[in-house]
Amino acid sequence: MMHTILRVTAQRTLTLRTVLMMALVSLLAGCVVAASPVFTPNGEIQPAPVLHAAVSVMQTPFQRGAPCMGSFVAHDLEHVTQAALSVPRLFDSNGSGLAVNDLDGDGKLDIVLANLAGSVSILWNQGGLQLERQELSMLRKTRAVAMVDVDGDGALDIVLTNSIAAPAVFRNGGDRRFKLLLLPGVNQPAYAMNWADLDADGDLDLVTGSYDAGRQMEVGSNYLFHAGAGVNVYMQDGEQWSRRQLTDTAQALAVALWDLNLDGRPDIWIGNDFDPYDEVWLQDEHGDWRHAQPFARMSHSTMSIDRGDLDGNGIAEYFTTDMKPYTIRPQVIAEWMPLMDAATKRRQRNDPQLSENVLQVWRGDRYVNEGYDRKIDATGWSWSGKFGDLDTDGDLDLYVVNGMIASDLLHYLPGGELVEHNQALRNDGAGQFLPTDDWALDSTRSGRGMSMADFDDDGDLDIVVNNLNTPAQLFENRLCTEGGALAVDLRWPDSANPFGIGATVRLYTDRGVMLRDVRAVSGYLSGDPARLHFGIPAGATIERLEIRWPDGAVSELDRLSLNQMLTVTRQP
Repeated sequence: MMHTILRVTAQRTLTLRTVLMMALVSLLAGCVVAASPVFTPNGEIQPAPVLHAAVSVMQTPFQRGAPCMGSFVAHDLEHVTQAALSVPRLFDSNGSGLAVNDLDGDGKLDIVLANLAGSVSILWNQGGLQLERQELSMLRKTRAVAMVDVDGDGALDIVLTNSIAAPAVFRNGGDRRFKLLLLPGVNQPAYAMNWADLDADGDLDLVTGSYDAGRQMEVGSNYLFHAGAGVNVYMQDGEQWSRRQLTDTAQALAVALWDLNLDGRPDIWIGNDFDPYDEVWLQDEHGDWRHAQPFARMSHSTMSIDRGDLDGNGIAEYFTTDMKPYTIRPQVIAEWMPLMDAATKRRQRNDPQLSENVLQVWRGDRYVNEGYDRKIDATGWSWSGKFGDLDTDGDLDLYVVNGMIASDLLHYLPGGELVEHNQALRNDGAGQFLPTDDWALDSTRSGRGMSMADFDDDGDLDIVVNNLNTPAQLFENRLCTEGGALAVDLRWPDSANPFGIGATVRLYTDRGVMLRDVRAVSGYLSGDPARLHFGIPAGATIERLEIRWPDGAVSELDRLSLNQMLTVTRQP
């Protein structure tokens, strides 16, 4: 059954959505040209010849948004992630994720929210922040969500994990019809997951991580007999999937598939809860995985991984969330002390794990933690934390959802709940982050999965959060800003990766460079839209847009105007 679940009552004046088609075809595919610099692990910069890819571009102006009011406006969604008990126990307390993408290809971004005791929800975006709900009632206790084109047919599918079962795929048949299936050979328990073209053969591969503490709670000692758990790499070859197990145990809450050593190949980063260190496997030139540890410091209980270029130098920084109170008020510290004594191991001298958020910054030959220096080390019991230019000033801001509900762990607190305010931190332009209480993003609903996207097509980023035991929320961006924006949607119709997952896009202005990448998943259990967002500071001039496709080919666009969405389609 479908019905409207959210309506914005504020008056809107919407312009007609005009679409201008403009062919921007420059060099023929196959021409060798000077490439953008490639950064090597030792900090050197080496030019590399690349292929130019011809593209066509469709320009769609943004719609006129609601009047600004200097803050975000919260809207309840018709979805509640329900635990089995009214006051959850571990590990129902971990909640569930969500995903955002254009599921039906109508140009508007839709939402899928996982659930525990209840049904998965699809929220179809009808425009004007009106959403229609459709249930996927076949599954329970779902955790991570991704919207990716698994079979390369041009339609986004829905993939969901369950900590004691293999990932389930809802294949998109069009007209809002989905068929539940399991991928042949993808048969091991998974909690966290991510998707990318790991072997550069044109289709998407899958990496999963199990959450062994949760599996043990659900199935008891029988979890020891599931020898296929841990971290698994599934390589797709046509309709066949082959599995390689990298380790047989994990406490994975996050899986990241980015190029950590800057050699042009995606690597694997597993964010582990509890005592196990985060684990990294670097991909070598032969496609083999080499276990490595590039980080001198890491979060003790990594719950989320995201990245963004905070310095405007074209190289990404990496952010992980953990648990650390964001204030030292005596009442808050009193609530935290029993918890930290029970949950945190005793520190050893030179222990690389820190019970706080960590920001990994590349310093030419190594990663250095600058989370404390940039004032983003403490955001409470943090779950999904992500970067986005929320005020369209050209700098990436940070939003972190937090809170905890667990009757067995927090029995000393009313309702077994650690009540916290979500944290919105504004980038001051110099890479430092400042609290922004006036943005009205300080919800106390115990958020878990979270993603940022422009749901009303007005050019600024909104936020959607899957809370635990309370309605999910959509935060409509009504900030008063002077800057503009540009959105970029990639299409690669002749590829089995038609939405260009793994592509990086750099926008050059007279103020510097901005870096974005197309990813399937980031944060905590949360899928991201393929549509990229760039905030443009007031007075800045766009010089060019550079797209590096997953196969290394490059496309460049110039003479671009502000405040529009570009659908960039790669030509054969």
